[in-house]
Amino acid sequence: MKPTKLNKIVLAYSGGLDTSVIIPWLKETYQSEVVAFCADIGQGAELEPVREKALATGACKVYVEDLKLEFARDFLFPLLRANAFYENFYLLGTSIARPLIAKEQIRIAQLEGAEGVSHGATGKGNDQVRFELAYLALDPDIHIVAPWREWDLDSRTALIDYAEKHNIPVPVTKAKPYSTDRNLFHISFEGGVLEDPWFEPEADMFLMSVAPEDAPDEAGILEIEYVEGDAVALNGVRMAPDALLTELNEHGGKHGIGRIDIVENRFVGMKSRGVYETPGGTILHEAHRAVESVTLDREVMRLRDSLITEYARLVYNGFWYSPERELIQKTIDESQKHVSGTARVKLFKGRCWVVGRKAEKLLYHKETASFEKDDVYRQDDAEGFIRLNALRLKLYAQAYGKYKV
Repeated sequence: MKPTKLNKIVLAYSGGLDTSVIIPWLKETYQSEVVAFCADIGQGAELEPVREKALATGACKVYVEDLKLEFARDFLFPLLRANAFYENFYLLGTSIARPLIAKEQIRIAQLEGAEGVSHGATGKGNDQVRFELAYLALDPDIHIVAPWREWDLDSRTALIDYAEKHNIPVPVTKAKPYSTDRNLFHISFEGGVLEDPWFEPEADMFLMSVAPEDAPDEAGILEIEYVEGDAVALNGVRMAPDALLTELNEHGGKHGIGRIDIVENRFVGMKSRGVYETPGGTILHEAHRAVESVTLDREVMRLRDSLITEYARLVYNGFWYSPERELIQKTIDESQKHVSGTARVKLFKGRCWVVGRKAEKLLYHKETASFEKDDVYRQDDAEGFIRLNALRLKLYAQAYGKYKV
């Protein structure tokens, strides 16, 4: 049974429409003090008014925590080591941020002696699941308040009306009511006019990248160095994970890299349309696979690749803090011990492709692979190899009939 009064609630606060309305609603509904917590995971200028705005709308205290390094090092880089993407395209930029936000939110709740935590995710989306699975994994006894499942404000239009009535400034309008989520890895756009999957997004909606057709006519070349599956340097300059990704976002955005427009399957059962910009992440995916191609054993790669879909599904659905995700992560990380080298990529008009890869310890052996004369590989050995692999096919054809031609 849910309590009717809580001494203090820590709200995952962004300053957007939902959480701006939630602060006064929590105070009124639960007679509670509200601590606003905003995780700085790379939103940039969006964070500047957060503290003043939260206090002005009724928060008793505001935490703005710089988590960019932790986000990149402990969440994004493990995700990138896994080459994880959901349903072929989505690079999981929103999904991977939720477990970190929830982790810090629970820490602040414990520090503040708060009885509850709250978030602004709707009752139709994935984020409610991601936040709450993380909360309960980290603090099984915490009270969770999910306003979208409780209040009578049943649409974003109703929230805008509520905000106007209570003089709460919000960053959306009825003309452009789509929801955005930005961090170091990406920015997402959902809702509003985008709910029509036939509607092409307006050109001025995008924030991290230029349109590919407006990108420079000269290609950009980058060299990215990896150590044990993690990017450590860009064009020969060593960088911390968050700084490296920030720099790659600049390069990728300049060349129109990383835009996708997809209809995906939410965990709660419905399809939804999302538009995403992931410039730096797209580059890192391509570069990582390039280094793997010359350093990772074939069968190890095959086994690792078989885990990508399940790993991505766990992250998308909110099971970051789960024994199965941790087990898969350990297996993936073991596969990355020899993934050290450098990839050279070319950026041009929305495309990123590999044009070179090298490593000190290579599984690629030029003399063995060469079409020129060599003393390493005996070509006549291939006959027995083929015959042995064809044996079961011959026996099958003899027993059940030949394949039709």
